Amino acid sequence: MATKRKLGRPSDQRRAMLRALVTFLLENGKIETTVTRAKEVRCEAEKIITLGKKGDLHSKRQVFSYVTKESVSKRLFDEIAPGYKERNGGYTRIIRTGPRRGDAAEMALIELVK
Repeated sequence: MATKRKLGRPSDQRRAMLRALVTFLLENGKIETTVTRAKEVRCEAEKIITLGKKGDLHSKRQVFSYVTKESVSKRLFDEIAPGYKERNGGYTRIIRTGPRRGDAAEMALIELVK
């Protein structure tokens, strides 16, 4: 079993942050964040897209309970998931962009693969 990263936050704040980041990723197609956050977002986003590919009632309810915007959930089932029908995983790509100016944290761009 893989160990989850704690990201320096209590579990409720960490869960809320990851939900928000996954929602923004599905809404915009790409986001810039730190490398460790991007790696955690990738895990969650891949699970959500896989649920979107299933498309049955149970997976829809799971997605609606995780994604924070209803319009993004609908877009996931209508546009995003059908585009990955032939693909078995690997829906996201992480590109390192170098250190952040303020605190030199390693930054990365996480985007959905076309």
